[in-house]
Amino acid sequence: MKIEVSGVTVTAAPLLSVQDLKVHFYTLRGVVHALERVSFDLNRQETLGLAGETGCGKSVTARAILRLIDPPGQILTGRVIFEGQDLLSLHEAAMRRIRGGEISMIMQEPKMSLNPVIRVGNQIAETLIIHDQTLNRRSARKQAEEMLAQLGIPDPTRMSRRYPHELSGGMSQRVMIAMMLVTRPKLLIADEPTSALDVTIQAQILELIQTLVREIKTSVLMITHDLGVMAETCDRVAVMYAGNVVEMGSVRDVLKNPRHPYTQSLLQTVPDNANPDQPLFSIKGNVPSLLEPQTNCVFAPRCEYTMDHCIKEKPKNYAINGGHQVASFLIEKRGK
Repeated sequence: MKIEVSGVTVTAAPLLSVQDLKVHFYTLRGVVHALERVSFDLNRQETLGLAGETGCGKSVTARAILRLIDPPGQILTGRVIFEGQDLLSLHEAAMRRIRGGEISMIMQEPKMSLNPVIRVGNQIAETLIIHDQTLNRRSARKQAEEMLAQLGIPDPTRMSRRYPHELSGGMSQRVMIAMMLVTRPKLLIADEPTSALDVTIQAQILELIQTLVREIKTSVLMITHDLGVMAETCDRVAVMYAGNVVEMGSVRDVLKNPRHPYTQSLLQTVPDNANPDQPLFSIKGNVPSLLEPQTNCVFAPRCEYTMDHCIKEKPKNYAINGGHQVASFLIEKRGK
């Protein structure tokens, strides 16, 4: 990211830099190659979207950043540079201070992440106390209620006394957002934050997240399979397929001028509201088995432009312009 200091343009280091991240799961059926050398940067006060089909590695990437990959999973190689330090090399005690403090994560199912026997106000307050032990419980409860009020909850004091089973899906998600943002994190990872909500509540939740992150000046890693959500909330996008980042660039570049065949096909699957009778498009073939080592272009079996070397080797990332990168031999063949 470029910034101007005393009239001179300099390049600022990204808040988060994921470099060559590889994650495998060792199962009875074999080794699952979940992530294969995933790399991307997230700048300060930026929202980066991770888009792709279910099972492409979006959530695994998020969990790997926070070192939440449990056995039989293992992070094999790579670096996760956050604020100048490699999270993968930190002691667990130091990592626990970062989780929930400097980096927070909104999970897909909020009710599964909330403790059913503890009042929601106490759960939010406990998050504060864990990361700031100078706070007493009364002060933490007050800050928790203030955060609930910021989320547009009409009676935050009454809401803080409720248990998770007393809340609707939309209200549970608001409580989860309050819990993740109450510590004013530098990075918020939102893993499908609206997947279980209806369209009206979805729009409200997205607007709340955008408003709060602007106020707190938080960077966001938005994980979604919904291209509409991505277009509305993200500055840049990384498109994932079978554990690989195949295209990355600004929202405008990726949506208006997609260069990878998978991104082009993915955009065609979005229903055309102007022509509701038009048949839905589906990508032919199946996602490749992640049990097999990836030595070629992962999209080659489903791609209409497949060439001989697509089957024999993996394409590198080709830089087009303005940070637009595409992992496809088509760029080399057709020219940038």
